[in-house]
Amino acid sequence: MTTPRWKKALYISLATALTAGAGVAAWTYFGPSAGYPREVVKQANELQDRLLSFDSHITLPANFGMEGNEADKEGSGRFDLVKTARGRLSGAALTIFAWPEMWNGPNGPHRPTEGFVQEARNLQEVRYKSIMAMVRDYPNQVAIAYTPQDMRRLHGEGKFAVFISMLNAYPLGIDLDLLDLWASRGMRMFGFSYVGNNAWADSSRPLPFFNDTADALDGLSPLGRQAVQRLNDLGVIIDVSQMSTKALEQVARLSRTPLVASNSAPRAMVDIPRNLSDKEMQLIKDSGGVIQVVAFSTYLKPLSQKTQDKLNALRARFDLLPLPNLAVALMPGDPIIAAWPEQRFGQYASELYGILEEEPPASLKEFGDAIDYTVRKVGIDHVGISSDFNEGGGVDGWRDVGETRNVTAELLSRGYSEADIAKLWGGNFLRVWEQAQNAARPVAASSR
Repeated sequence: MTTPRWKKALYISLATALTAGAGVAAWTYFGPSAGYPREVVKQANELQDRLLSFDSHITLPANFGMEGNEADKEGSGRFDLVKTARGRLSGAALTIFAWPEMWNGPNGPHRPTEGFVQEARNLQEVRYKSIMAMVRDYPNQVAIAYTPQDMRRLHGEGKFAVFISMLNAYPLGIDLDLLDLWASRGMRMFGFSYVGNNAWADSSRPLPFFNDTADALDGLSPLGRQAVQRLNDLGVIIDVSQMSTKALEQVARLSRTPLVASNSAPRAMVDIPRNLSDKEMQLIKDSGGVIQVVAFSTYLKPLSQKTQDKLNALRARFDLLPLPNLAVALMPGDPIIAAWPEQRFGQYASELYGILEEEPPASLKEFGDAIDYTVRKVGIDHVGISSDFNEGGGVDGWRDVGETRNVTAELLSRGYSEADIAKLWGGNFLRVWEQAQNAARPVAASSR
């Protein structure tokens, strides 16, 4: 079986085009329309050059920084320092992400063993070291932001600011003290969940192949509940993206600091548990938090009928009933898969993600619609922006960080003021970060 399709960066090279007119940089809109009015392009270009813009979820490929994928050269991935300069992205949460990589072994997929946790920790180290190597090798271009004040200072210095986040508690096993270790290494946001449940929390996408069931822990485990307090004490933001509804509700009750959904879309756009319901968004707002709307195509628009027909044909070949919902269309989520042999699962998953890769991407318009919806539901002070680059994120018009200016043009074309765009692009997130930092209890944290 090939590498799981949701793990691949779906980079598509796009040529830049010169926009005519004085003071307009070499960038353009790659969407379904003919483009933005010249005055919008000019305003977006000037605004992007001065505002602090922050993307709350980018994952570096495991080979980032190696030959052919150097940080200071334009490569085939969606993030590098050349693209950040062109797009004028001020900073991003570079996510130390790991998952049971060993499940996809040389002879096909297999279910987790004890060695999976160690392998996932090794991948965490690879990604952390690649971040630190980039900072070490290019000190005039990039630095770590350990505080909101650092983020603002680096923006003023013209340096790209790296905010270190972590996604998925799985690699930590059951060791709560590893949160302290990672906070000391610079982690400032932590997300419990990814695909599949773990020992800390239920996922919004339980994976039957790993013998998961929905709400197996009924939300958070005792360890997960302890982790909420520990993260609060450490001044680390809690990221609730990808958690089950019950887990998110419990975090909202337990946390004394605002919550962030680092890479989520409203369920009104696509009705899947991975997206946030209106109620969940309200809980995040009530905490004082922020919903970072993600530019992930299949979370922004439902699958086309053509793609659904192909998936149903695939399901018929594997003796599955027609699609009951979009959730099982986007991942191998039918409960019966728990009984399948590994070879059968591998073949099905590979074909499923192959079909999904052929689905036309969403556009910046659909991304803008998701931002509009979220703003109307929870208010401009509780919404932000994320890409999920290198883990499947990207839409027509914002396929890599080099096209960041296009997002600003889209927001201007919808009537957002420059002040509100500044909130969406980082102001709201910085407010939450400051609140989490101010609520920390370092004495309590250090006395363990």
